[in-house]
Amino acid sequence: MNLSLKQLAIYLSLLLVGGGAGLFGSRYLLTQNRSFRELRNVTAALPPESITPYAPSGSLGATGGDNVNFIATAVQKVGPAVVRINATRKVANPISDALKNPLLRRFFGDEEQAIPQERIERGTGSGFILSQNGELLTNAHVVADTDTVQVTLKDGRTFEGKVIGIDTITDVAVVKIPGDKLPTVKLGNSQNLIPGQWAIAIGNPLGLDNTVTIGIISATDRTSAQVGVPDKRVSFIQTDAAINPGNSGGPLLNAQGEVIGVNTAIRADAQGLGFAIPIETAARVAKELFTKGRVDHPFLGIEMADLNPTKKQQINLEHKLNIKQDSGVVIKGVLDNSPAKRAGLLPGDIIQKVNAKPVKTAAQVQKLVESSTVGDILVLEINRSGKIQTLKVQSGVYPKK
Repeated sequence: MNLSLKQLAIYLSLLLVGGGAGLFGSRYLLTQNRSFRELRNVTAALPPESITPYAPSGSLGATGGDNVNFIATAVQKVGPAVVRINATRKVANPISDALKNPLLRRFFGDEEQAIPQERIERGTGSGFILSQNGELLTNAHVVADTDTVQVTLKDGRTFEGKVIGIDTITDVAVVKIPGDKLPTVKLGNSQNLIPGQWAIAIGNPLGLDNTVTIGIISATDRTSAQVGVPDKRVSFIQTDAAINPGNSGGPLLNAQGEVIGVNTAIRADAQGLGFAIPIETAARVAKELFTKGRVDHPFLGIEMADLNPTKKQQINLEHKLNIKQDSGVVIKGVLDNSPAKRAGLLPGDIIQKVNAKPVKTAAQVQKLVESSTVGDILVLEINRSGKIQTLKVQSGVYPKK
């Protein structure tokens, strides 16, 4: 295999950027005294398989050819299992609702009868195939208020999908399509993600099928309150990979092409920020939805916050408390007739441990509660006005509203 002078220069530049790794393998050494012609002659004598640009593991370097990097490899592996989901739903016509006002009805006269009571709303999202027999995972808001959806595979095949179950609390839904030997994704692990790792998103943003975007993991364990969706119970993965409407329900991949999260365009104003539901949460919810059509979430009935000096003053002022600590997890409020109320928890209590595990953030408490089962007894160690107490709370079922 002969390399041109231009190709060799490119390889040399990769060598310099790479920090000194061997361009031609350990059998050959490059010195500053060798001319490009000499290097070209050396290259011509090498077997083709030994001439590979330097590519650190998990980098953007080549992994199997000049035009194939780890991103392309991951997408080729997972892409066939990523689907487009088209949903249609009937919603109330706002004009028809407005005409319920007598002051407005007189302006329309007989034309009022011609105004439809409902209108058809269409939306597009993404999803991915979990099993060869057609089990799909997507976002709840993609398929909300509809029983059937149209599912289109990358190869062009279209199926009518049945919505098996929806969990609005985690924004996870499952769909079943008739099929056999369908392409599937491989689930990865999101528990040990580190900010800075590669993140690849695949989906159908703005109706543009099979769009691939790449970025990094920006942060992990973002609480629902931090993300701005306090009605959800998810510790989100944050990424700077572009996630737009239509990406919702698609997979977030690691560098190996494994699914580590479910993309969700849950914040319309999230400029340059994307969020994903950790795959462990999504897979657990999906399994329950396929099994029994619903998910029962454990519930204590407390409102928590992470303390700092400023937050402490604010909570003391707003809730008429006398918190002394500057850090920890404080209970801001306790719902009436809740498991926490029955167990004796009070506003101002500082949660120090849950089932003997120390906690420092509300996200840690929430994750421990969510990992339990409805009816489990959780042992909470609290600091109440400087005194350590232990209380037992039997979790209930998270209320639907």
